[in-house]
Amino acid sequence: MFTNWHRPLLVNTLLLFGLALVAAAGIFLDDRTLLGEPLWLKPMKFGLAFGVYSGTLSWVLSTLTRARKFGWWMGTVFAVAAFAEVGAITFQAARGTFSHFNTSTDSITLLATQIFTNGVAVLFLVQLAIVTLVLFQRDGDRALKRAVRAGLALATVGMILPVYWLATEVNQRTVVDANGQEIVMYQGHDIGESGDFRVPHFIGLHGIQVLLLVVFALRRVDERLRARLVLVAAIGYTVLLAVAIWQTSRGRSLVQLVLP
Repeated sequence: MFTNWHRPLLVNTLLLFGLALVAAAGIFLDDRTLLGEPLWLKPMKFGLAFGVYSGTLSWVLSTLTRARKFGWWMGTVFAVAAFAEVGAITFQAARGTFSHFNTSTDSITLLATQIFTNGVAVLFLVQLAIVTLVLFQRDGDRALKRAVRAGLALATVGMILPVYWLATEVNQRTVVDANGQEIVMYQGHDIGESGDFRVPHFIGLHGIQVLLLVVFALRRVDERLRARLVLVAAIGYTVLLAVAIWQTSRGRSLVQLVLP
């Protein structure tokens, strides 16, 4: 089944899922916390998220009929950058301190910051290259092509959101890490009263998995109708992402649209 999948991304998927399992065990075995959350929760979430996305890209690149070699190299760079990113997050968690927004000047934190900064840039540029490759593919099922193209576009928007968030909201604060040391953080996840840019970030990144599930659910439907329904689903999901971005920018949570 996985013979033609992009091998480095597939290996990366397995490694990150393994890391997520270790982090999940850490939640139960290590009672330390950061900002009231289990210390190992963040590595677990990032391991799962990057693992799922790496697996998805591994399959997407296996469907290319043009520029396959270039696609292979882009996938390999993505795999290395993603593993370095999650690895740095995990290592900082093991040290009992913050991975993102940490202004500490010790050599390890400075190195982790460089990995995050450069890694995000690499991941975003590679993502754009893969989106461009997919747009130039002409063969294959129309519904599947629409799902992949729309999903990758949504994921690209999801990747941009943290940059927008950092540029528009400054939230410097002093917090205490798991070692009892005070750490100055130049940013946080929250915006306004109850907004959180992690929500639209998550929605955007995982749009491709949602749309691929729609294609799978409609696999017995006529091809032309299936393509139209996938387009409707893509438009609906895009609206959901836009509303989530709008609500967050207002400093409000998504659920406040329906709850008083």
